[in-house]
Amino acid sequence: MRLESLQLTQFKNYLSYQIDLSAPIVAVTGRNGMGKTNLLDAVYYLCFLRSYFQRTDAAVVQHGSAGFRVQGSIQTNAGLNQISCVLRETGKKESKLNDVLYTRISNHLGKFPCVMIAPDDIEIITGGSEQRRRVLDTLLCQINPAYLQALSQYNKVLLQRNAALKQLAGTRQIDQGLLDALDQQLVQYGQSIFVERAAFLETFNQQVIHHYQFIAGVPDPVALVYESTLLQQPFSKSLAQARNRDLLLQRTTVGIHKDDLDIRLNGYSFKQIASQGQRKSMLFALKLAEYEALELGTGQTPFLLLDDIFEKLDEQRMTNLLQWIASHQQGQVFLSDTHPERIEACLKKVQVSYQLITLT
Repeated sequence: MRLESLQLTQFKNYLSYQIDLSAPIVAVTGRNGMGKTNLLDAVYYLCFLRSYFQRTDAAVVQHGSAGFRVQGSIQTNAGLNQISCVLRETGKKESKLNDVLYTRISNHLGKFPCVMIAPDDIEIITGGSEQRRRVLDTLLCQINPAYLQALSQYNKVLLQRNAALKQLAGTRQIDQGLLDALDQQLVQYGQSIFVERAAFLETFNQQVIHHYQFIAGVPDPVALVYESTLLQQPFSKSLAQARNRDLLLQRTTVGIHKDDLDIRLNGYSFKQIASQGQRKSMLFALKLAEYEALELGTGQTPFLLLDDIFEKLDEQRMTNLLQWIASHQQGQVFLSDTHPERIEACLKKVQVSYQLITLT
């Protein structure tokens, strides 16, 4: 895929901005606060119809304005695609692909795969399980529409079950029949999600190990271990055993919404013993493995968005990463850095064709 043009109106710090793009590597430079991250986020927005950094569309609107517009042209093997998303002053959001209005935003997911690496993503390594589940779910939802549907249904039933638990606690009356029906639905959708995750992670684990050792430059024994209550016993049995506790806590305490990817080094918890350099290498390994999985699963070469890249890796790890990028030029990569001389020197070193955008 190639992003050929991008137009922004009242998007974050951009009142009005338009640019044509041509090279497989696009390097964005400028002082802090000039909008480098926002420009990469706009590319991400075209792919997901949502921001990578903001939870609500209202937070994307330029301060003092009402509404925004993001529009771009993406060339794929199937032809040129025009994508537009408008948040109107009324708060109504309209998203279109080739002038056809989306009735469901989820229908856009996976059409234009994209991988972002941003400064706060180190939380994927050091934070709680929710961060790692989100990475896995976002990846699998782009590859497999059935997974997206099952996850959407699971989350809907989970909300219903949690609401029922709170209501039953308030009335002190336990409707076992209602909980039985909700448990049956949770098991149906949760089991299919579990099977997809387990099968996918067998291959994904090997890809992560390969990329980690390449970026780090050392054969550290790392691994991803899938942790789920469904590995120990059937989901239905876990729900039944946890029902009294769930009623007491008024929430569902077991299920695939509690799964984790335990990252290990020498058999120990990675985030507990890994150095800063090792953590950064693991972050990039996860993202590059995600990139390759999307390429294989969607048939499209994803966009790779690397924000503030030189703040994350030392010179050797940076060189290793750029060498990998140079060998995958069938896609398009966006890099941001505060120093144009530094980014140009590195790109020239690995001999790649690039376009430099300087924000002032």
